[in-house]
Amino acid sequence: MNRMSGKWNVWTIAIVALAAIGLVYMLLRNPLGFVIPVVVLGGIFLLYKYPPAFLERARGNSSRSHVKPGRSSQAKSRTSKPRSKTVPFRVIEGGKDDDDLPKYH
Repeated sequence: MNRMSGKWNVWTIAIVALAAIGLVYMLLRNPLGFVIPVVVLGGIFLLYKYPPAFLERARGNSSRSHVKPGRSSQAKSRTSKPRSKTVPFRVIEGGKDDDDLPKYH
């Protein structure tokens, strides 16, 4: 049986209900204390998602440029041997005597 089968258990409902009550209480008691963090986090998200044009010019778009490999590196990659061969595993017999070990540890 899967623990996260999509049903809400009692603990999850209790935590979500207490969080909702806490948010409503904070909003009613001090609305400015709730609005300021939401505005700041929203502004950071918008700046991250849609950066201003002057920031992109300052970077020089170096992160979006594509560097093509030179001819020598292309020739090396074509002529080089494969990195490893697939080798089946084999068992190497050990040299330890089983008579020296005690039967009960």
